[in-house]
Amino acid sequence: MLVELRHKGDGRLDAHAPRAYGREPWRGPDDGDDRLLLGHRQHEYLPDARRRAFALHLIRPIAEQHGASIAMHPFNLGFVFRHHNYVLQDEPAAKLRNRGRDLARWAEKYALPFRVPDRFPIKTSRPLRGALAARELGAETPYIDAIFARYWERNDASIVEVEGMQAVAREIGLDPDAFVALCDGPAIRQALIHATQAGLDRGVFGAPSFYIGDELFWGKDRMAFIDDELARLGRD
Repeated sequence: MLVELRHKGDGRLDAHAPRAYGREPWRGPDDGDDRLLLGHRQHEYLPDARRRAFALHLIRPIAEQHGASIAMHPFNLGFVFRHHNYVLQDEPAAKLRNRGRDLARWAEKYALPFRVPDRFPIKTSRPLRGALAARELGAETPYIDAIFARYWERNDASIVEVEGMQAVAREIGLDPDAFVALCDGPAIRQALIHATQAGLDRGVFGAPSFYIGDELFWGKDRMAFIDDELARLGRD
């Protein structure tokens, strides 16, 4: 997830307005290759995904404190990693083992509910498209909250299936059939491709990524720097 924070004094963008990602069609990964590999043998996406779940909980009170708005942009993290030739297997096994314990410490420190899902890897192209579809329908934030809670708190991997997405739609008050049709339609598929390319064009290399203006902050452990930057903008 790419997150933009806009200080209340920055009137350049409407935080709630959908943004266009790219003007020309871009040939990116198709659905068969758009995978979030949630196992340590393939890639470190499992910790990355949990970092994003943590980050969503941590960033909101900071933004609220400074009167900043949040705009969220889903993108295909797997394609971004391949673009940058990042391969987790090249990192030391000891480092990978430690990351799991480190994430548990974060959850304990901030009392964040999470558990490692029983089912992984999962294919996340549909849930990612769902975020864009939910934005079109005015339900982006409740959708993202529901997706993270189902998978990372309630061990529910059904979000990758049509039936699971229909259940999410009902939970947040949307028509399930219309939501899935929009989610799986060509316009939203292309929108995800554009969103991924837009992230690459801005310099994104991992998740969670936070932008304040043109300043990139990467990782859930950059919250103090984000806090400082928003405070600085408030003084200027």
